[in-house]
Amino acid sequence: MTANSPLTVDTKNHVAWISMNRPEKRNAMSFAMLEKMIEYVHAFENDPDVRVIVIKGEGKSFCAGMELADLAGLIQKKSADYREILRKTILYGQTSTNVIEACTKPVIAAIHSHCVGGGVDLACACDIRLASRDALFSVRETKLALVADLGTLQRFPKIVGEAWARELSLTGRDFSGEDALNIGFITHLCEDREALYKKAEEIAGEIAENSPLAVQGVKDTMRFSSAHGVDAGLKYVAQKNASILICEDGMEALTAAMEKRKPIFKGK
Repeated sequence: MTANSPLTVDTKNHVAWISMNRPEKRNAMSFAMLEKMIEYVHAFENDPDVRVIVIKGEGKSFCAGMELADLAGLIQKKSADYREILRKTILYGQTSTNVIEACTKPVIAAIHSHCVGGGVDLACACDIRLASRDALFSVRETKLALVADLGTLQRFPKIVGEAWARELSLTGRDFSGEDALNIGFITHLCEDREALYKKAEEIAGEIAENSPLAVQGVKDTMRFSSAHGVDAGLKYVAQKNASILICEDGMEALTAAMEKRKPIFKGK
């Protein structure tokens, strides 16, 4: 990994930090960045030492959306062949947000300044979203005669409700960090970037102290229940807990409680 890589990573205390690293482009999402995002999320998914992932942006913005220069060559072509290439390109781009949502480990978005277009797509795929007070959001694609296509229209309504999702997606207008907090898109609004990363580290650390089996079970069960409903979700979690309780972490939790000490979980 080089300094000019579209993403940089750092791992500490069971938390992996993925930094979008195109500050000169306000972290616009190039094809190379999407490819690396897929690669790193898969890598951390399979790393037993990593329990939580935090995504942030270097420079002045979190993410300015898709790198339109990457799409320009395809958009300018009018043939059916190029339309099919563009469709497949969009589907590939969707993989970069799908892997975040599907990751068994919690993913936190730490958002400062601009988070527009594809940046909102990315944020919607995360489990938890935090922002600094200077954050500015927009489903910007609508203003560019496009339809958001990396997951905002599918995930945003589940996060903030249909009414706000429709208004903000149909208008494409900017909304502030304060607005995002009020509609439930983010859970914490921090005074500045330093406070934002401190809060992200605090929440990630709190999650990482829990049993990885339980944390991953919570995310998996919530995702399953969202797709299949309450009744199916209850049956699903009963089966899951029946397995977790007999694992090493489950026994450690019970033993630690009886011994009045803090449990040490190993994810086994």
